[in-house]
Amino acid sequence: MPTPAATAAQAYASLARLADPGAGLAKGADAESSGQHFGVLLKDALGAVTAAGRKSDAQAHAMAAGKANIVDVVTAVSETEVAVETLVSIRDRVIQAYEEIMKMPI
Repeated sequence: MPTPAATAAQAYASLARLADPGAGLAKGADAESSGQHFGVLLKDALGAVTAAGRKSDAQAHAMAAGKANIVDVVTAVSETEVAVETLVSIRDRVIQAYEEIMKMPI
């Protein structure tokens, strides 16, 4: 089982590869695998939002049962809110890119 530090390092490395515009050009003919990579990225983002939601639900239930601190509940809800806002931003950018593509002349 990977450690949290290793998982975080891997996530940062993935983000660095995505943020580097030259890295995508270096692959050249490997466009199909990058499409699959984008799908995996979206699946991971959806999984992260779902996990954050479940965590905040669990914290809320624990608070109702008197087993959790209010600070933990607020933190979990805030993390979920940030995750959802990030997902909405990604959705908006994808829609914007699609609309730009549709405006291109054939």
